[in-house]
Amino acid sequence: MEFLTYAKSNKKTNPATTSKAAKPSVETQQAATTIANGIKKPGQSKEQTKLIEQGIQKGIELYKKQHKAKAREADKAKKKLKNKATPSAQLQPQSVGDNSAKQNILPWVLLVASWAIFAAYLVL
Repeated sequence: MEFLTYAKSNKKTNPATTSKAAKPSVETQQAATTIANGIKKPGQSKEQTKLIEQGIQKGIELYKKQHKAKAREADKAKKKLKNKATPSAQLQPQSVGDNSAKQNILPWVLLVASWAIFAAYLVL
């Protein structure tokens, strides 16, 4: 039993992976500071402003996370549509080949018709 408790207590953890929230970016901090100072009321203490700033930072981070998640979902949906469209795109050239055969017949029919009309003109 001692060994188990010793093994659990000496378990190495990576501080980068164990922290729940990553350090906010400099841009986020600057934006939060700017907004917090912009809505600052007269007589408000620095501590209150700092708390407001932290709340704004959390809001910005949450927004960014949600935006990234939506972008990932959109990319996945786009990829699915692209993968679904690929097999049908392979079928389309066959049908295009049928249309091209019909289009190749049309010039010959028009050529024969024009020669027939020209021959009829010469005879009359």
